[in-house]
Amino acid sequence: MQTQVGIIGGGPSGLCLARLLSLANIQSVILERHDRAYVEARIRAGVLEQGMVDLLRKAEVSERMDREGLVHSGITLTFDDRFERVDLAGLTGGKHVVVYGQTELTRDLYDAVLKDANIQVVFNAKDVSPVGFLDDRPNLEFTTGAQRRKLRCDYIAGCDGYHGASRAAVPREMIVEYERVYPFGWLGVLADTPPVHDELIYSNHKRGFALCSMRSHTRTRCYIQVGLDEKASDWPDERFWYELCTRLPARFSDAMVTGPAIEKSIAPLRSFVAEPLRFGRLFLVGDAGHIVPPTGAKGLNLAASDVHYLSTALVAFYHQGRTDLLKRYSQVALRRIWAAVRFSWWLTSITHKFGSDPIEHKIQLAELDYLMSSTAGRTTIAENYVGLPFEPTFV
Repeated sequence: MQTQVGIIGGGPSGLCLARLLSLANIQSVILERHDRAYVEARIRAGVLEQGMVDLLRKAEVSERMDREGLVHSGITLTFDDRFERVDLAGLTGGKHVVVYGQTELTRDLYDAVLKDANIQVVFNAKDVSPVGFLDDRPNLEFTTGAQRRKLRCDYIAGCDGYHGASRAAVPREMIVEYERVYPFGWLGVLADTPPVHDELIYSNHKRGFALCSMRSHTRTRCYIQVGLDEKASDWPDERFWYELCTRLPARFSDAMVTGPAIEKSIAPLRSFVAEPLRFGRLFLVGDAGHIVPPTGAKGLNLAASDVHYLSTALVAFYHQGRTDLLKRYSQVALRRIWAAVRFSWWLTSITHKFGSDPIEHKIQLAELDYLMSSTAGRTTIAENYVGLPFEPTFV
């Protein structure tokens, strides 16, 4: 097999990259280790920054998102039995976020990609191994069925997540990894119940953090902070809803509609960044190169900025023979990544319970009180939440 760009991973970042390249008449092959149904069923992020929304429109896969996505112009912070709205649009010149589940987004991308003559998707591609990328002879070796195959390509995009093959293939002496593991996780529940509020609620409570989100007007996605030693099976539905309501002001807890969970899981929290993101003709994209706590809703959106930068660089190479943007990819992407890592860490630090010392909670409340009393403080939250702009000189 042979193509121009070999892409490891058939999640949103790999699919979106392939689609953007195809619209510039650049061919790619996507190697996905699972089948389509498995990829689409994964419950992931649902808050899209303006940059991600614009990218999906550029990829010509936004029709259903534009029709069904929920536009949010603000978020609510609750603490000390108070609730404060941060006016995202008013503080950022009209910017907002769109709530649209990753499951739906992935389905839209597959509907387009599988009809695209410039893109081939190989499902159930096992034991993928990137080779030759440091010697200008990149290949992807993989197994389908009982057959070992080879894909020859000009460049490799590793869009295969934290545990994928792309970063693992890089010699250890060439990469530096930064990591912080948080001493708690998020217990998430998906339920077919109406959201308790028309915007997201972030709650700081002495018992721990809580988040009320949604996927639609009839489907709720909620989270509570739990210990790393907890299991989802420890939390029957009644216990989860009781704890969630306990961590919310009465205005919201009294209005909560509960129901049976259709999905329940616990996710650990970590901050992780690999440097650099380019190794010869191999590029790390999305979770393959960085992970952030979900508090600031930055994971999928950071992958989108990586896709923007890498697709721009590849189009410049194939259409103009330029290599300067490919060489700058890592530097430019990492600047935005570290900004998002900082914001996600900071928002986590002022909303979660880190220990049993009561002074820590009092300091958090004082900081939240100051932020809400200051236009500059509210603007800092709003600007970071809607997403920092892409680097304008990367053209």
